Order: sequence, then C-alpha cells, then structure tokens
Amino acid sequence: MVSNTQTKFKNFGQYGIFLAFVIICLVLALSTPRFFTIPNLLNIGTQVSINALLAFGVTFVIITGGIDLSLGSMVAVTGVIAATFAHPDTYPVIVPVFVALIAGLAFGAFNGLVITKSKVPPFIVTLGTMTIGRGLALILSKGRPVSNLSDSFNFIGGGNLFGIPFPIIILILAFIICSVILNKTILGRYMYAVGGNEPAARASGIRVNNVKMWVYTICGLLSAIGGILLTSRITTGQPNAGAGFELDAIAAAIIGGTSTSGGTGTMTGTLVGALLIGVISNSLDLLNVTSYYQQVVMGAIIIGAVVLDSMGKER
Repeated sequence: MVSNTQTKFKNFGQYGIFLAFVIICLVLALSTPRFFTIPNLLNIGTQVSINALLAFGVTFVIITGGIDLSLGSMVAVTGVIAATFAHPDTYPVIVPVFVALIAGLAFGAFNGLVITKSKVPPFIVTLGTMTIGRGLALILSKGRPVSNLSDSFNFIGGGNLFGIPFPIIILILAFIICSVILNKTILGRYMYAVGGNEPAARASGIRVNNVKMWVYTICGLLSAIGGILLTSRITTGQPNAGAGFELDAIAAAIIGGTSTSGGTGTMTGTLVGALLIGVISNSLDLLNVTSYYQQVVMGAIIIGAVVLDSMGKER
C-alpha cells in the first residue's frame, strides 16, 4: 500500500505540472477568445523565450544543489556590451554577439570559480556578483541607454523566419541542446549525482568542482543569449534591464519540478514552468488584471510548487 502511494505521488510530481498547464490553457481559451489566436500564441512564445533561456541555465545549477542570483545582472551587462559593439557601420553583427557571449561565459566561470575555491555558499557569491554585474552595466553605459543599433543586430530579437519569431527559434534550439546535455551526456549524469549526494559523488571519483564550474559557465552563456535577445528586441542596451529576471527563472525551474535541494529536475519541466508563467501573465493581461495581482498569483504558484516538492521528499 505504501509503495503504491509513493508511486502515485511521484507520478503526480512528474506529470502534475503538465496537467495543470493543459487545464489552465483550456480555461483561458474558454474565458478569452483571443488567447488561442496565432498572433497571441507567438507573442507568448516570444515573451517566454528570455525567461526560459535563463531558467534552463539555472536548472543546471539547482540540480547540482546551487543557486544563481546574478542572472538578471548578467542579462544587463552582456546586453550593454552587445549594444556597444552593435552600432551601424562599425562591426558586423557577429562581433557584438561574440563579445557578449564571451562576457557571459567569463561571468559564469567567475561565479563557479569563487564558489568552488572559496567554499562560500552560492547564494552569497551570486548575490555579490549580482551587484557587481549591475554596477558594471552602469559603468560601461555611463548610466544611460546605449542606442542606435544596427538593423542586422535588431533582427535577432525582432525578426522572424518563415513567420516564426527568431527568439522562439533560439528557444527551441537551446531547449534541445540543454536536454541533450542533461539526459545524454556524462556531464548531465554527474550533475544529478552531485546534487543528489555530493560526498558520495566525490567518493565515486567525480570531480565535483569541475561539474560546478561547467554548470555556472553554461548558466552565464545562456544569460548572455538572453541579454542579446532582450537588447535586440528593445533596440537599446539598458543598464537597468533584467531586474528581477533571476526570480522568474528560478520560479520557472521550481514550478517545473526542479528540486530546491538538488538532484532532481528536467528541461521539459522547466520549459513548461516558463510557459505556465507566460500563459498566466498573458491571460491576466487579456483579462485586464493589474500587474499587482499578477505578482500575488505568481508568488502563490511558487509557494505551492515548493510545498509539493517538500511533501514528495517526506513521502
């Protein structure tokens, strides 16, 4: 009897988010006819793309038992860097993209290096680098938006391919790559091992510090991609961009079933969590619900997801 109960609860933890997503979509389709229109669905996908990219990165981190609060600041600083090199008649579009990606990799590697070498909790380290990143964005931009970007750069976040917005295409590619890394590579298996039981992982010969370096570096890279997309979409490099993005990304991962204590999580669940947040936000906009209530709804969903995660551990 106990075994059957545990199995049912585990299955609910795995598939409950998908069921909730489908039910919410059906309810919204009945309550507002505009919800299931093609333009609105593409708009949701575009809006979700940046949060989902950040959520993929932080899913890697949380699975290993860590956390990254510097995501929003990385979006800002990489966006400003990209905008600085994206003026017309200066460099080809590959230059601002490449420089921003290198900056994101460096920022993420710095997080991983400090965490693994100093043994300071990731919460404290990334809280510090969150402030550092925001300060660097303000310094590089001199506190002002960086504007006058080239059309080729703006196409990254504002263009489309065969009618599909480019951010959605990038989101799909990132999802496939991240899923392969997590499910089909040795690094992915090591992530689960480190998050599930770090001492046991060390005893089995896994280089835990190397795994953590990888996950924070990947997280920095995905944050840089998010920074490039955001800067391209709004056509300016905003030093204050990305404020609060880290909370939305962590929420998407947790809602999608990534355990806050590490060792559990999937990219599919995180994607559905990000879509769920985007769908709820979009539907509340369509229903003319103020943003204040939206924040209350999001907070309640996050608490509910953590409570379910805790109940699953107890069982």
